[in-house]
Amino acid sequence: MIEELRIRSLGVIEEAAIPFGPGLTVLTGETGAGKTMVLTGLSMVMGGRADSTMVRRDAERADVDGRWLLGSHQADSVVATIEDAGGDVDRADGSVQVVLGRSVAASGRSRAFAGGRSVPASVLGTVTAELVTVHGQSDQLQLRDARSQRRLLDRFAGPEFADLLQGFGADLARLRALERERAELVEHRQEREREAVLLRHGIAEIVAVEPEAGEDDALKQRAAMLANATDLLAAMGEAHAALLGGEAGESGVVETLAMARRSLERARALDESVDALVTAVAALIDQVSALGGEVAVYAGSLEADPDELSRVEERRQLIGDLKRRFGPTLDDVLAWWAQAEFTVAEADGTDERLEILEAEIVRLVGRVRSQAQVLTEQRRLAAAGFSERITAELVDLAMPDASVRIEITSTDDLADFTPSGADSVAMLLTPHAGSDPRPLGSGASGGELSRLMLAIEVVLAGARVTPTFVFDEVDAGIGGRVAVEVGRRLSRLARTAQVIVVTHLPQVAAFADAHVVVRKDAAGQVTESSVVPVTGEDRVTELVRMLSGLEGSVSGAEHAAELLQLAEAERSAGGTGPER
Repeated sequence: MIEELRIRSLGVIEEAAIPFGPGLTVLTGETGAGKTMVLTGLSMVMGGRADSTMVRRDAERADVDGRWLLGSHQADSVVATIEDAGGDVDRADGSVQVVLGRSVAASGRSRAFAGGRSVPASVLGTVTAELVTVHGQSDQLQLRDARSQRRLLDRFAGPEFADLLQGFGADLARLRALERERAELVEHRQEREREAVLLRHGIAEIVAVEPEAGEDDALKQRAAMLANATDLLAAMGEAHAALLGGEAGESGVVETLAMARRSLERARALDESVDALVTAVAALIDQVSALGGEVAVYAGSLEADPDELSRVEERRQLIGDLKRRFGPTLDDVLAWWAQAEFTVAEADGTDERLEILEAEIVRLVGRVRSQAQVLTEQRRLAAAGFSERITAELVDLAMPDASVRIEITSTDDLADFTPSGADSVAMLLTPHAGSDPRPLGSGASGGELSRLMLAIEVVLAGARVTPTFVFDEVDAGIGGRVAVEVGRRLSRLARTAQVIVVTHLPQVAAFADAHVVVRKDAAGQVTESSVVPVTGEDRVTELVRMLSGLEGSVSGAEHAAELLQLAEAERSAGGTGPER
Protein backbone atom coordinates (compact mmCIF):
# COMPACT_ATOMS: atom_id res chain seq x y z
CA MET A 1 0.00 0.00 0.00
CA ILE A 2 1.00 3.65 -0.33
CA GLU A 3 2.04 5.09 3.04
CA GLU A 4 2.72 8.72 2.21
CA LEU A 5 2.68 11.17 -0.66
CA ARG A 6 4.83 14.31 -0.39
CA ILE A 7 4.20 17.23 -2.74
CA ARG A 8 6.18 20.44 -3.19
CA SER A 9 5.35 23.43 -5.42
CA LEU A 10 2.63 21.67 -7.39
CA GLY A 11 -0.29 23.87 -8.44
CA VAL A 12 -1.93 25.40 -5.36
CA ILE A 13 0.10 23.15 -3.06
CA GLU A 14 3.22 24.78 -1.69
CA GLU A 15 4.14 21.79 0.44
CA ALA A 16 2.10 18.90 1.76
CA ALA A 17 2.61 15.47 3.24
CA ILE A 18 -0.46 13.27 2.86
CA PRO A 19 -0.50 10.17 5.09
CA PHE A 20 -2.31 7.03 4.01
CA GLY A 21 -3.05 3.87 5.92
CA PRO A 22 -4.91 0.61 5.47
CA GLY A 23 -8.65 0.56 4.98
CA LEU A 24 -10.63 3.52 3.66
CA THR A 25 -9.03 6.97 3.57
CA VAL A 26 -11.09 9.94 2.39
CA LEU A 27 -9.78 13.33 1.24
CA THR A 28 -12.18 16.22 1.61
CA GLY A 29 -11.98 19.98 1.40
CA GLU A 30 -13.58 23.00 -0.19
CA THR A 31 -13.61 23.37 -3.95
CA GLY A 32 -10.19 24.51 -5.16
CA ALA A 33 -8.45 23.53 -1.94
CA GLY A 34 -6.15 21.11 -3.73
CA LYS A 35 -7.84 17.71 -3.46
CA THR A 36 -7.57 17.07 -7.18
CA MET A 37 -3.97 18.29 -7.16
CA VAL A 38 -3.20 15.50 -4.69
CA LEU A 39 -4.39 13.00 -7.29
CA THR A 40 -2.44 14.88 -9.95
CA GLY A 41 0.69 14.35 -7.87
CA LEU A 42 -0.15 10.68 -7.49
CA SER A 43 -0.63 10.44 -11.26
CA MET A 44 2.79 12.01 -11.83
CA VAL A 45 4.55 9.55 -9.53
CA MET A 46 2.73 6.77 -11.39
CA GLY A 47 4.38 7.86 -14.65
CA GLY A 48 1.55 10.09 -15.88
CA ARG A 49 1.78 13.44 -17.65
CA ALA A 50 4.07 16.06 -16.13
CA ASP A 51 4.61 19.49 -17.68
CA SER A 52 5.74 22.92 -16.63
CA THR A 53 2.19 24.27 -16.29
CA MET A 54 1.89 22.22 -13.11
CA VAL A 55 4.78 24.04 -11.41
CA ARG A 56 3.75 26.58 -8.79
CA ARG A 57 4.37 30.21 -9.69
CA ASP A 58 7.82 31.49 -8.65
CA ALA A 59 9.07 27.91 -8.03
CA GLU A 60 11.95 26.37 -9.98
CA ARG A 61 10.36 22.94 -10.03
CA ALA A 62 7.63 20.73 -8.62
CA ASP A 63 8.49 17.50 -6.77
CA VAL A 64 6.35 14.53 -5.83
CA ASP A 65 7.54 11.52 -3.82
CA GLY A 66 5.53 8.46 -2.89
CA ARG A 67 6.50 5.80 -0.37
CA TRP A 68 5.02 2.32 -0.77
CA LEU A 69 5.01 -0.62 1.61
CA LEU A 70 4.94 -3.78 -0.50
CA GLY A 71 3.10 -6.99 0.21
CA SER A 72 4.74 -10.32 -0.55
CA HIS A 73 2.75 -10.86 -3.77
CA GLN A 74 3.93 -7.53 -5.22
CA ALA A 75 7.46 -7.36 -3.82
CA ASP A 76 9.26 -9.75 -6.17
CA SER A 77 8.18 -8.27 -9.51
CA VAL A 78 8.27 -4.64 -8.33
CA VAL A 79 11.69 -5.01 -6.73
CA ALA A 80 13.02 -6.76 -9.84
CA THR A 81 11.81 -3.90 -12.06
CA ILE A 82 13.38 -1.25 -9.82
CA GLU A 83 16.67 -3.09 -9.36
CA ASP A 84 16.90 -3.77 -13.10
CA ALA A 85 16.66 0.00 -13.54
CA GLY A 86 19.52 0.47 -11.05
CA GLY A 87 17.43 1.56 -8.06
CA ASP A 88 17.46 0.34 -4.45
CA VAL A 89 14.71 -0.80 -2.10
CA ASP A 90 14.61 -0.66 1.68
CA ARG A 91 14.32 -4.03 3.37
CA ALA A 92 13.79 -3.72 7.09
CA ASP A 93 11.89 -5.68 9.72
CA GLY A 94 10.75 -8.18 7.11
CA SER A 95 9.04 -5.54 4.96
CA VAL A 96 9.96 -3.93 1.66
CA GLN A 97 9.66 -0.18 1.16
CA VAL A 98 9.97 1.57 -2.20
CA VAL A 99 10.24 5.30 -2.89
CA LEU A 100 9.14 6.60 -6.29
CA GLY A 101 9.52 10.22 -7.33
CA ARG A 102 8.89 12.71 -10.08
CA SER A 103 10.27 16.18 -10.68
CA VAL A 104 9.24 18.69 -13.33
CA ALA A 105 11.13 21.93 -13.85
CA ALA A 106 9.53 25.24 -14.69
CA SER A 107 11.61 25.14 -17.87
CA GLY A 108 9.75 22.00 -18.88
CA ARG A 109 12.17 19.13 -18.21
CA SER A 110 10.75 16.17 -16.32
CA ARG A 111 12.66 13.48 -14.43
CA ALA A 112 11.55 10.26 -12.77
CA PHE A 113 13.14 8.38 -9.87
CA ALA A 114 12.78 4.87 -8.51
CA GLY A 115 14.73 3.69 -5.51
CA GLY A 116 16.97 6.74 -5.60
CA ARG A 117 17.98 6.28 -9.23
CA SER A 118 16.92 8.36 -12.24
CA VAL A 119 14.79 6.16 -14.52
CA PRO A 120 12.48 6.58 -17.53
CA ALA A 121 8.95 7.59 -16.54
CA SER A 122 7.75 4.32 -18.09
CA VAL A 123 9.43 2.45 -15.23
CA LEU A 124 7.15 4.26 -12.77
CA GLY A 125 4.17 3.23 -14.87
CA THR A 126 5.31 -0.41 -14.93
CA VAL A 127 5.85 -0.51 -11.17
CA THR A 128 2.64 1.24 -10.11
CA ALA A 129 0.48 -0.72 -12.56
CA GLU A 130 0.78 -3.56 -10.05
CA LEU A 131 0.20 -1.30 -7.06
CA VAL A 132 -2.62 1.15 -7.81
CA THR A 133 -5.88 1.22 -9.74
CA VAL A 134 -7.25 4.74 -10.27
CA HIS A 135 -10.87 5.53 -11.06
CA GLY A 136 -12.04 9.00 -11.98
CA GLN A 137 -15.03 10.49 -13.69
CA SER A 138 -13.31 9.83 -17.01
CA ASP A 139 -13.58 6.10 -16.25
CA GLN A 140 -17.34 6.46 -16.53
CA LEU A 141 -16.76 7.30 -20.18
CA GLN A 142 -14.56 4.23 -20.55
CA LEU A 143 -17.32 2.14 -19.03
CA ARG A 144 -19.47 3.10 -22.03
CA ASP A 145 -16.91 1.58 -24.39
CA ALA A 146 -17.55 -1.99 -25.55
CA ARG A 147 -13.86 -2.90 -25.40
CA SER A 148 -13.66 -1.76 -21.78
CA GLN A 149 -16.74 -3.83 -20.97
CA ARG A 150 -15.10 -6.87 -22.52
CA ARG A 151 -11.94 -6.31 -20.49
CA LEU A 152 -13.98 -6.12 -17.28
CA LEU A 153 -15.71 -9.39 -18.10
CA ASP A 154 -12.39 -11.03 -18.92
CA ARG A 155 -10.97 -9.89 -15.56
CA PHE A 156 -13.92 -11.52 -13.82
CA ALA A 157 -13.34 -14.72 -15.80
CA GLY A 158 -10.06 -15.16 -13.91
CA PRO A 159 -6.41 -16.11 -14.50
CA GLU A 160 -7.12 -19.37 -16.30
CA PHE A 161 -9.19 -17.48 -18.86
CA ALA A 162 -6.34 -14.95 -19.18
CA ASP A 163 -3.96 -17.81 -20.00
CA LEU A 164 -6.37 -19.12 -22.65
CA LEU A 165 -6.66 -15.64 -24.13
CA GLN A 166 -2.90 -15.20 -24.24
CA GLY A 167 -2.46 -18.53 -26.03
CA PHE A 168 -5.20 -17.65 -28.51
CA GLY A 169 -3.58 -14.28 -29.22
CA ALA A 170 -0.21 -15.90 -29.88
CA ASP A 171 -1.71 -18.46 -32.27
CA LEU A 172 -3.75 -15.81 -34.08
CA ALA A 173 -0.66 -13.64 -34.52
CA ARG A 174 1.23 -16.64 -35.94
CA LEU A 175 -1.66 -17.40 -38.29
CA ARG A 176 -1.79 -13.80 -39.55
CA ALA A 177 1.97 -13.83 -40.17
CA LEU A 178 1.77 -17.07 -42.19
CA GLU A 179 -1.16 -15.73 -44.20
CA ARG A 180 0.83 -12.60 -45.05
CA GLU A 181 3.79 -14.73 -46.14
CA ARG A 182 1.53 -16.89 -48.32
CA ALA A 183 -0.06 -13.84 -49.93
CA GLU A 184 3.35 -12.33 -50.61
CA LEU A 185 4.62 -15.56 -52.20
CA VAL A 186 1.56 -15.87 -54.42
CA GLU A 187 1.58 -12.18 -55.38
CA HIS A 188 5.24 -12.15 -56.42
CA ARG A 189 5.46 -15.70 -57.71
CA GLN A 190 5.58 -14.87 -61.45
CA GLU A 191 7.99 -12.01 -60.82
CA ARG A 192 10.35 -14.32 -58.96
CA GLU A 193 10.11 -16.96 -61.67
CA ARG A 194 11.02 -14.39 -64.35
CA GLU A 195 13.92 -13.24 -62.21
CA ALA A 196 15.06 -16.83 -61.73
CA VAL A 197 15.17 -17.37 -65.51
CA LEU A 198 17.50 -14.41 -65.94
CA LEU A 199 19.63 -15.47 -63.00
CA ARG A 200 20.03 -18.97 -64.39
CA HIS A 201 21.61 -17.53 -67.58
CA GLY A 202 24.12 -15.61 -65.50
CA ILE A 203 24.82 -18.60 -63.30
CA ALA A 204 25.42 -20.77 -66.39
CA GLU A 205 28.00 -18.26 -67.73
CA ILE A 206 29.88 -18.26 -64.43
CA VAL A 207 29.68 -22.04 -64.01
CA ALA A 208 31.18 -22.46 -67.49
CA VAL A 209 34.26 -20.56 -66.31
CA GLU A 210 34.27 -21.69 -62.65
CA PRO A 211 36.53 -18.91 -61.41
CA GLU A 212 38.25 -19.18 -58.05
CA ALA A 213 38.98 -16.47 -55.54
CA GLY A 214 42.22 -14.65 -56.37
CA GLU A 215 42.60 -16.44 -59.71
CA ASP A 216 42.69 -13.24 -61.75
CA ASP A 217 45.75 -11.97 -59.88
CA ALA A 218 47.50 -15.34 -60.19
CA LEU A 219 46.83 -15.44 -63.95
CA LYS A 220 48.13 -11.91 -64.38
CA GLN A 221 51.38 -12.87 -62.69
CA ARG A 222 51.69 -16.09 -64.73
CA ALA A 223 51.07 -14.26 -68.01
CA ALA A 224 53.78 -11.72 -67.21
CA MET A 225 56.24 -14.53 -66.46
CA LEU A 226 55.45 -16.41 -69.67
CA ALA A 227 55.63 -13.27 -71.82
CA ASN A 228 59.11 -12.44 -70.46
CA ALA A 229 60.51 -15.99 -70.14
CA THR A 230 63.61 -15.35 -72.39
CA ASP A 231 64.69 -12.27 -70.51
CA LEU A 232 64.04 -14.00 -67.19
CA LEU A 233 66.19 -16.99 -68.22
CA ALA A 234 69.08 -14.68 -69.17
CA ALA A 235 68.81 -12.79 -65.88
CA MET A 236 68.69 -16.00 -63.87
CA GLY A 237 71.74 -17.36 -65.73
CA GLU A 238 73.75 -14.26 -64.95
CA ALA A 239 72.69 -14.39 -61.29
CA HIS A 240 73.59 -18.07 -61.06
CA ALA A 241 77.02 -17.48 -62.60
CA ALA A 242 77.68 -14.58 -60.25
CA LEU A 243 76.84 -16.71 -57.24
CA LEU A 244 78.32 -20.11 -58.16
CA GLY A 245 80.52 -19.46 -61.20
CA GLY A 246 79.95 -19.81 -64.91
CA GLU A 247 80.54 -22.68 -67.36
CA ALA A 248 83.42 -20.79 -68.95
CA GLY A 249 85.42 -21.02 -65.74
CA GLU A 250 84.68 -17.57 -64.37
CA SER A 251 84.58 -17.52 -60.59
CA GLY A 252 81.56 -16.62 -58.55
CA VAL A 253 80.88 -15.43 -55.04
CA VAL A 254 81.26 -18.93 -53.62
CA GLU A 255 84.75 -19.33 -55.06
CA THR A 256 85.78 -15.92 -53.72
CA LEU A 257 84.44 -16.82 -50.27
CA ALA A 258 86.29 -20.15 -50.44
CA MET A 259 89.55 -18.29 -51.04
CA ALA A 260 88.82 -16.06 -48.05
CA ARG A 261 88.11 -19.10 -45.95
CA ARG A 262 91.41 -20.72 -46.82
CA SER A 263 93.28 -17.53 -45.90
CA LEU A 264 91.47 -17.32 -42.57
CA GLU A 265 92.26 -20.95 -41.81
CA ARG A 266 95.97 -20.19 -42.20
CA ALA A 267 95.58 -17.25 -39.87
CA ARG A 268 93.76 -19.43 -37.35
CA ALA A 269 96.78 -21.69 -37.16
CA LEU A 270 98.68 -18.67 -35.86
CA ASP A 271 95.85 -17.21 -33.71
CA GLU A 272 92.93 -19.29 -32.46
CA SER A 273 90.76 -16.18 -31.94
CA VAL A 274 90.29 -16.05 -35.73
CA ASP A 275 88.13 -19.21 -35.52
CA ALA A 276 84.90 -17.21 -35.28
CA LEU A 277 85.68 -15.54 -38.58
CA VAL A 278 86.29 -18.90 -40.24
CA THR A 279 82.91 -20.10 -38.99
CA ALA A 280 81.16 -16.97 -40.26
CA VAL A 281 82.67 -17.28 -43.75
CA ALA A 282 81.69 -20.96 -43.86
CA ALA A 283 78.10 -20.00 -43.05
CA LEU A 284 78.12 -17.42 -45.85
CA ILE A 285 79.34 -20.05 -48.30
CA ASP A 286 76.44 -22.31 -47.32
CA GLN A 287 73.90 -19.46 -47.66
CA VAL A 288 75.20 -18.35 -51.08
CA SER A 289 75.25 -21.95 -52.29
CA ALA A 290 71.63 -22.40 -51.18
CA LEU A 291 70.64 -19.14 -52.87
CA GLY A 292 72.30 -20.27 -56.07
CA GLY A 293 70.31 -23.50 -55.87
CA GLU A 294 67.04 -21.58 -55.55
CA VAL A 295 67.97 -19.47 -58.59
CA ALA A 296 68.64 -22.65 -60.52
CA VAL A 297 65.28 -24.15 -59.49
CA TYR A 298 63.43 -20.99 -60.59
CA ALA A 299 65.31 -20.92 -63.87
CA GLY A 300 64.38 -24.55 -64.40
CA SER A 301 60.70 -23.67 -64.10
CA LEU A 302 60.97 -21.09 -66.82
CA GLU A 303 59.95 -22.09 -70.28
CA ALA A 304 58.97 -19.92 -73.17
CA ASP A 305 55.69 -21.72 -73.95
CA PRO A 306 53.53 -19.73 -76.39
CA ASP A 307 50.70 -22.25 -76.11
CA GLU A 308 50.47 -21.88 -72.32
CA LEU A 309 50.63 -18.11 -72.64
CA SER A 310 47.75 -18.27 -75.09
CA ARG A 311 45.71 -20.41 -72.70
CA VAL A 312 46.42 -18.06 -69.78
CA GLU A 313 45.43 -14.98 -71.78
CA GLU A 314 42.27 -16.69 -72.96
CA ARG A 315 41.21 -17.49 -69.37
CA ARG A 316 42.06 -13.97 -68.29
CA GLN A 317 39.73 -12.76 -71.01
CA LEU A 318 36.92 -15.03 -69.77
CA ILE A 319 37.32 -13.84 -66.18
CA GLY A 320 37.53 -10.24 -67.38
CA ASP A 321 34.22 -10.65 -69.20
CA LEU A 322 32.62 -11.97 -65.98
CA LYS A 323 34.02 -9.03 -64.00
CA ARG A 324 32.58 -6.55 -66.48
CA ARG A 325 29.15 -8.18 -66.27
CA PHE A 326 28.91 -9.15 -62.62
CA GLY A 327 31.86 -7.27 -61.03
CA PRO A 328 33.69 -5.02 -60.97
CA THR A 329 35.95 -7.36 -58.97
CA LEU A 330 36.25 -11.14 -59.02
CA ASP A 331 35.04 -11.18 -55.39
CA ASP A 332 31.90 -9.35 -56.56
CA VAL A 333 31.40 -11.98 -59.26
CA LEU A 334 31.64 -14.79 -56.72
CA ALA A 335 29.24 -12.98 -54.35
CA TRP A 336 26.72 -12.44 -57.17
CA TRP A 337 26.99 -16.13 -58.05
CA ALA A 338 26.25 -17.23 -54.48
CA GLN A 339 23.28 -14.85 -54.09
CA ALA A 340 21.87 -15.78 -57.48
CA GLU A 341 21.97 -19.48 -56.65
CA PHE A 342 20.22 -18.75 -53.32
CA THR A 343 17.51 -16.70 -55.05
CA VAL A 344 16.95 -19.36 -57.70
CA ALA A 345 16.77 -22.06 -55.05
CA GLU A 346 14.25 -19.94 -53.15
CA ALA A 347 12.17 -19.44 -56.29
CA ASP A 348 12.36 -23.14 -57.11
CA GLY A 349 11.16 -23.88 -53.55
CA THR A 350 8.11 -21.62 -53.74
CA ASP A 351 5.72 -24.47 -54.47
CA GLU A 352 7.16 -26.54 -51.64
CA ARG A 353 7.03 -23.56 -49.27
CA LEU A 354 3.45 -22.84 -50.25
CA GLU A 355 2.51 -26.44 -49.50
CA ILE A 356 4.14 -26.19 -46.06
CA LEU A 357 2.45 -22.86 -45.39
CA GLU A 358 -0.94 -24.14 -46.48
CA ALA A 359 -0.69 -27.16 -44.17
CA GLU A 360 0.36 -25.00 -41.21
CA ILE A 361 -2.35 -22.42 -41.94
CA VAL A 362 -5.02 -25.13 -42.08
CA ARG A 363 -3.77 -26.49 -38.75
CA LEU A 364 -3.76 -23.06 -37.12
CA VAL A 365 -7.18 -22.12 -38.51
CA GLY A 366 -8.65 -25.17 -36.85
CA ARG A 367 -6.79 -24.46 -33.62
CA VAL A 368 -7.75 -20.77 -33.55
CA ARG A 369 -11.41 -21.52 -34.24
CA SER A 370 -11.45 -24.12 -31.50
CA GLN A 371 -9.80 -21.72 -29.05
CA ALA A 372 -12.21 -18.94 -29.99
CA GLN A 373 -15.14 -21.25 -29.31
CA VAL A 374 -13.72 -22.11 -25.89
CA LEU A 375 -13.23 -18.41 -25.13
CA THR A 376 -16.83 -17.70 -26.12
CA GLU A 377 -18.13 -20.50 -23.92
CA GLN A 378 -16.03 -19.31 -20.98
CA ARG A 379 -17.19 -15.73 -21.49
CA ARG A 380 -20.85 -16.79 -21.54
CA LEU A 381 -20.39 -18.69 -18.29
CA ALA A 382 -18.57 -15.75 -16.71
CA ALA A 383 -21.17 -13.28 -18.02
CA ALA A 384 -23.98 -15.04 -16.16
CA GLY A 385 -22.17 -14.90 -12.83
CA PHE A 386 -20.77 -11.42 -13.39
CA SER A 387 -24.12 -9.84 -14.27
CA GLU A 388 -25.85 -11.62 -11.37
CA ARG A 389 -23.32 -10.33 -8.82
CA ILE A 390 -23.33 -6.78 -10.26
CA THR A 391 -27.13 -6.76 -10.07
CA ALA A 392 -26.99 -7.83 -6.44
CA GLU A 393 -24.60 -5.00 -5.65
CA LEU A 394 -26.83 -2.46 -7.41
CA VAL A 395 -29.73 -3.51 -5.19
CA ASP A 396 -27.68 -2.48 -2.18
CA LEU A 397 -26.71 0.76 -3.95
CA ALA A 398 -30.32 1.93 -3.92
CA MET A 399 -31.15 0.56 -7.34
CA PRO A 400 -33.45 -2.25 -6.12
CA ASP A 401 -35.16 -2.87 -9.45
CA ALA A 402 -32.03 -2.49 -11.58
CA SER A 403 -30.45 -5.37 -13.39
CA VAL A 404 -27.47 -5.89 -15.66
CA ARG A 405 -27.39 -8.26 -18.59
CA ILE A 406 -24.27 -9.03 -20.60
CA GLU A 407 -24.78 -9.91 -24.24
CA ILE A 408 -22.05 -11.72 -26.16
CA THR A 409 -22.15 -11.70 -29.94
CA SER A 410 -19.70 -13.91 -31.81
CA THR A 411 -18.54 -13.89 -35.40
CA ASP A 412 -17.68 -16.90 -37.54
CA ASP A 413 -15.66 -14.80 -39.98
CA LEU A 414 -12.01 -15.50 -39.22
CA ALA A 415 -11.06 -12.13 -40.74
CA ASP A 416 -12.94 -10.43 -37.90
CA PHE A 417 -11.11 -12.30 -35.15
CA THR A 418 -8.97 -10.08 -32.92
CA PRO A 419 -6.43 -10.93 -30.21
CA SER A 420 -9.40 -10.72 -27.82
CA GLY A 421 -11.26 -13.49 -29.63
CA ALA A 422 -14.35 -13.65 -31.79
CA ASP A 423 -16.71 -11.92 -29.35
CA SER A 424 -18.28 -8.52 -28.93
CA VAL A 425 -19.44 -7.79 -25.38
CA ALA A 426 -22.23 -5.39 -24.49
CA MET A 427 -23.42 -4.56 -20.98
CA LEU A 428 -27.12 -3.67 -20.84
CA LEU A 429 -28.61 -1.86 -17.86
CA THR A 430 -32.26 -1.99 -16.85
CA PRO A 431 -32.30 0.87 -14.33
CA HIS A 432 -35.81 0.31 -12.94
CA ALA A 433 -38.90 -1.82 -13.32
CA GLY A 434 -40.76 -1.33 -16.56
CA SER A 435 -37.79 0.08 -18.46
CA ASP A 436 -36.12 -1.63 -21.35
CA PRO A 437 -32.50 -2.82 -21.20
CA ARG A 438 -30.23 -0.28 -22.78
CA PRO A 439 -26.53 -0.21 -23.59
CA LEU A 440 -24.35 1.69 -21.14
CA GLY A 441 -23.10 3.83 -23.98
CA SER A 442 -26.54 5.23 -24.79
CA GLY A 443 -28.69 6.31 -21.92
CA ALA A 444 -27.06 5.51 -18.59
CA SER A 445 -26.77 8.61 -16.41
CA GLY A 446 -23.62 9.73 -14.62
CA GLY A 447 -25.02 8.66 -11.26
CA GLU A 448 -25.97 5.25 -12.61
CA LEU A 449 -22.53 4.80 -14.11
CA SER A 450 -20.90 5.83 -10.82
CA ARG A 451 -22.81 3.20 -8.91
CA LEU A 452 -22.33 0.62 -11.63
CA MET A 453 -18.57 1.16 -11.68
CA LEU A 454 -18.39 0.86 -7.90
CA ALA A 455 -20.48 -2.30 -7.99
CA ILE A 456 -18.14 -3.78 -10.60
CA GLU A 457 -15.05 -2.96 -8.54
CA VAL A 458 -16.59 -4.55 -5.44
CA VAL A 459 -17.36 -7.69 -7.45
CA LEU A 460 -13.87 -7.75 -8.97
CA ALA A 461 -12.08 -6.96 -5.71
CA GLY A 462 -11.55 -10.61 -4.85
CA ALA A 463 -10.03 -11.28 -8.24
CA ARG A 464 -7.65 -8.31 -8.18
CA VAL A 465 -4.15 -8.38 -6.78
CA THR A 466 -3.88 -4.58 -6.95
CA PRO A 467 -3.51 -3.50 -3.31
CA THR A 468 -4.72 0.11 -3.68
CA PHE A 469 -7.82 1.66 -5.27
CA VAL A 470 -8.14 5.40 -5.79
CA PHE A 471 -11.56 6.95 -6.53
CA ASP A 472 -11.76 10.57 -7.65
CA GLU A 473 -15.30 11.80 -6.91
CA VAL A 474 -16.76 8.53 -8.11
CA ASP A 475 -19.83 9.52 -6.11
CA ALA A 476 -20.61 12.48 -8.41
CA GLY A 477 -24.27 12.80 -9.29
CA ILE A 478 -25.63 10.91 -6.28
CA GLY A 479 -26.72 11.80 -2.76
CA GLY A 480 -29.00 10.90 0.11
CA ARG A 481 -29.53 7.21 0.83
CA VAL A 482 -27.61 6.24 -2.32
CA ALA A 483 -24.56 8.05 -0.97
CA VAL A 484 -24.80 6.06 2.27
CA GLU A 485 -24.81 2.85 0.29
CA VAL A 486 -21.82 4.02 -1.76
CA GLY A 487 -19.95 4.70 1.48
CA ARG A 488 -20.89 1.26 2.76
CA ARG A 489 -19.63 -0.40 -0.42
CA LEU A 490 -16.36 1.52 -0.37
CA SER A 491 -15.89 0.46 3.22
CA ARG A 492 -16.56 -3.13 2.24
CA LEU A 493 -14.00 -2.90 -0.57
CA ALA A 494 -11.53 -1.53 1.97
CA ARG A 495 -11.64 -4.79 3.92
CA THR A 496 -9.36 -6.42 1.34
CA ALA A 497 -7.59 -3.42 -0.18
CA GLN A 498 -6.40 0.07 0.58
CA VAL A 499 -9.05 2.49 -0.72
CA ILE A 500 -8.44 6.23 -1.18
CA VAL A 501 -11.43 8.40 -2.06
CA VAL A 502 -11.71 12.08 -2.95
CA THR A 503 -15.30 12.93 -2.09
CA HIS A 504 -17.66 15.82 -1.46
CA LEU A 505 -20.29 13.64 0.20
CA PRO A 506 -20.43 13.46 4.01
CA GLN A 507 -22.31 10.16 3.76
CA VAL A 508 -19.21 8.63 2.12
CA ALA A 509 -16.71 10.41 4.36
CA ALA A 510 -18.44 9.07 7.47
CA PHE A 511 -17.38 5.51 6.56
CA ALA A 512 -13.68 6.36 6.47
CA ASP A 513 -11.11 4.70 8.66
CA ALA A 514 -8.95 7.81 8.18
CA HIS A 515 -10.18 11.27 7.21
CA VAL A 516 -7.77 13.86 5.74
CA VAL A 517 -8.85 17.45 5.11
CA VAL A 518 -7.09 19.66 2.56
CA ARG A 519 -7.41 23.39 3.35
CA LYS A 520 -6.10 26.58 1.80
CA ASP A 521 -4.76 29.35 4.02
CA ALA A 522 -5.79 32.98 3.81
CA ALA A 523 -3.31 33.55 0.98
CA GLY A 524 -4.84 30.73 -1.05
CA GLN A 525 -1.91 28.39 -0.48
CA VAL A 526 -1.75 24.81 0.70
CA THR A 527 1.16 24.24 3.07
CA GLU A 528 2.21 21.18 5.01
CA SER A 529 0.09 22.31 7.96
CA SER A 530 -2.93 22.56 5.66
CA VAL A 531 -3.24 18.79 5.10
CA VAL A 532 -4.71 17.62 8.36
CA PRO A 533 -5.89 14.18 9.50
CA VAL A 534 -9.04 14.86 11.53
CA THR A 535 -10.59 12.82 14.33
CA GLY A 536 -13.18 13.32 17.02
CA GLU A 537 -14.83 16.74 17.11
CA ASP A 538 -12.65 18.00 14.26
CA ARG A 539 -14.06 15.29 12.07
CA VAL A 540 -17.59 16.19 13.06
CA THR A 541 -16.83 19.82 12.19
CA GLU A 542 -15.66 18.81 8.70
CA LEU A 543 -18.76 16.69 8.15
CA VAL A 544 -20.93 19.62 9.22
CA ARG A 545 -19.18 21.81 6.65
CA MET A 546 -19.82 19.16 3.99
CA LEU A 547 -23.46 18.80 5.05
CA SER A 548 -24.52 22.42 5.28
CA GLY A 549 -21.57 24.73 4.83
CA LEU A 550 -22.55 26.35 8.14
CA GLU A 551 -20.06 26.41 10.97
CA GLY A 552 -21.52 25.66 14.40
CA SER A 553 -24.79 24.25 13.03
CA VAL A 554 -26.39 22.23 15.81
CA SER A 555 -28.60 20.24 13.47
CA GLY A 556 -25.63 19.68 11.18
CA ALA A 557 -23.58 18.36 14.10
CA GLU A 558 -26.40 16.02 15.07
CA HIS A 559 -26.66 14.76 11.50
CA ALA A 560 -22.89 14.27 11.31
CA ALA A 561 -22.84 12.34 14.58
CA GLU A 562 -25.68 10.21 13.30
CA LEU A 563 -23.75 9.40 10.13
CA LEU A 564 -20.67 8.43 12.13
CA GLN A 565 -22.74 6.23 14.43
CA LEU A 566 -24.32 4.55 11.40
CA ALA A 567 -20.94 3.88 9.85
CA GLU A 568 -19.54 2.55 13.11
CA ALA A 569 -22.54 0.30 13.59
CA GLU A 570 -22.18 -1.05 10.06
CA ARG A 571 -18.46 -1.60 10.62
CA SER A 572 -19.03 -3.42 13.90
CA ALA A 573 -21.91 -5.52 12.62
CA GLY A 574 -20.50 -6.44 9.25
CA GLY A 575 -16.80 -6.45 9.89
CA THR A 576 -16.27 -3.73 7.32
CA GLY A 577 -13.15 -2.37 8.95
CA PRO A 578 -9.74 -2.81 7.35
CA GLU A 579 -7.86 -6.05 7.76
CA ARG A 580 -4.60 -4.91 9.27
